[in-house]
Amino acid sequence: MAKRVVITGLGVISPIGNDIPTFWKNLINGKSGVGPITQFDSEAFSTRIAAEVKDFDPLDHFDRKEVRRMDRFVQFAVVASKQALDNADLDIEGMDADRIGVYVGSGIGGLKTWEEQHRNLLERGPKKVSPFFIPMMIANMAAGQVSIATGAKGPNSAAISACATGTHSIGDAAKIIQRGDADVMIAGGAEATITPMAFAGFCSAKAMSTRNDEPEKASRPFAKDRDGFVMGEGSGIVILESEEHARARGANIIAEVAGYGMSGDAFHLTSPAPEGEGAARSMKRALADAGLQPQAIGYINAHGTSTEFNDKFETMAIKTVFGEHAEQLAISSTKSMTGHLLGASGGVEAIATALALKEGILPPTINQDNPDPECDLDYVPNEARRVSVKAALSNSFGFGGHNATIVLKAFNEVE
Repeated sequence: MAKRVVITGLGVISPIGNDIPTFWKNLINGKSGVGPITQFDSEAFSTRIAAEVKDFDPLDHFDRKEVRRMDRFVQFAVVASKQALDNADLDIEGMDADRIGVYVGSGIGGLKTWEEQHRNLLERGPKKVSPFFIPMMIANMAAGQVSIATGAKGPNSAAISACATGTHSIGDAAKIIQRGDADVMIAGGAEATITPMAFAGFCSAKAMSTRNDEPEKASRPFAKDRDGFVMGEGSGIVILESEEHARARGANIIAEVAGYGMSGDAFHLTSPAPEGEGAARSMKRALADAGLQPQAIGYINAHGTSTEFNDKFETMAIKTVFGEHAEQLAISSTKSMTGHLLGASGGVEAIATALALKEGILPPTINQDNPDPECDLDYVPNEARRVSVKAALSNSFGFGGHNATIVLKAFNEVE
């Protein structure tokens, strides 16, 4: 029988809060983290809004030398990981560090560093490019720096699968524990791509909302008048442990990672497969891995990006997998508040899903004032809902056709 894997700690840096209590309070109160861009002059761009992390000063967490050697996405990952370890009451120094691993990914990596150093190259010549350019920029460095900062010496890897990164990281980390290669994994994602180059690319692709005059209403998943996603940034990290390890140290168990599924669309660079066919296979595999029938699921934290095809096809995929039960499911997109954190979104949304199970409150999908007839399920519109749910899915789908789903369950000791 496979080892049970549980979540014992949570850490978050997000557009709606840089600690778990603030994040959760704002999430269930339907607070939007979207506003005008402050990190660069966006006047020339068609999209001039984003869900930025606020009140984050790296010098509160690192010395000046460390800050100069860490891209913003790495800073987020390290701070969220330390926060998650504290939340789990887990001190690696007093444990077998070889049995504690890290699986933290990023969809894009250090784009801010890339842009700054490329500017140095063009304006000042090759000798002015920082010797830390490469280790600051590469996407695996969040996992590397988390390991260095925490002393975790076990399995160490980084998923890089666009917007599915965070969910792949958590699912893969759970499997590492199940097969016995680690007792504890620090897992999730980090992203910081609110930069001119990222915005230029996404604006050219016409993928982002241009509702610049109403930023808080711009991210509107499943609404008829949605016009694209809103970029966010941050990090979501969970501490995973084998049930035995968690029990032995008397840990507070938040939820159980019961299943994991993934699939590939084999269809298009950026568009999801028609009718959400790939997303449906990912959800089916996660349910099979968890040993659960579709009727056991009470809540889905949707990928829900606020783009035309994702929201429609994810809705179709849910109907394919759940049949008549889809009408009874509560579904919400927390991206309506956080924006789309790309590679970090799966980590942040796993946290939201775990807290929904633990607290018996489902976060809403805000900006649901103009329903899309093609998106006709229960998206927990505008207000959080107090309801006890025993099992939930969290979906993440990325460019390139990467699909990932995890099943979380309320922890039952006698199972």
